[in-house]
Amino acid sequence: MSRVVLITGASSGYGKATAKAFKDNGDTVVMTARNFDKLEAARAEVGGDLAFSMDVTKPEDWDMAVNTVKEKYGRLDILVNNAGGGVTIKEVSEFSAEEIDQTIKLNLNSVIYGCRAFADMMKAQKCGTMINISSVCARQCWPTWSVYAAAKAGVLNFSKGMYLEMQPHNVRVTCVVPSSASTGFQSACGIGETADKLLPEDIAETVLYIANLPQRAVVEDVTVWGIDKQVNPL
Repeated sequence: MSRVVLITGASSGYGKATAKAFKDNGDTVVMTARNFDKLEAARAEVGGDLAFSMDVTKPEDWDMAVNTVKEKYGRLDILVNNAGGGVTIKEVSEFSAEEIDQTIKLNLNSVIYGCRAFADMMKAQKCGTMINISSVCARQCWPTWSVYAAAKAGVLNFSKGMYLEMQPHNVRVTCVVPSSASTGFQSACGIGETADKLLPEDIAETVLYIANLPQRAVVEDVTVWGIDKQVNPL
């Protein structure tokens, strides 16, 4: 039976590449993002089965997503919490309180909301996989990235705790920790795009590999670097 997969932030970058990877694998792919026009174009390009607009920072939109998936398919096998963004990258002293809140909501709260929303469905199924996308900022430190890093470190540690809660129900929770890739992320937060060897398709293949493991196996977390990246420890 075709698995049902929901991917947030699926209009571009890692999310779009992941949608294509699952679709090529023969799965039923549900794609969500805030900008419906961009999302629908991505859905048409990769052959996704369903697309709808949602704001992952709003719990009520997650309730809508659960109801939509339940009515359309009756189950969800794989949830990929990919949506996120830098919002703004600068020193902490330059942040407004609103910018801090927005960064945390988009990159951490959204993941918690998503896992909470679909937890009961997966518990009832006695199976399922939740894959949360973090960032190497969760493990490494760079100036001006502190707020974003705090949120992404939260995703990593939240995923570990969520797995322990879902494990008795045969549900897997994994965190993928990607290095930077050419996704448009840097341009969106105003710092200029970088040329990276790591591609969105590389992260998509990692996510698909995790989902395709036998149900008896679970990846706790995995870090994926581009071969061109080097981090010297403090």
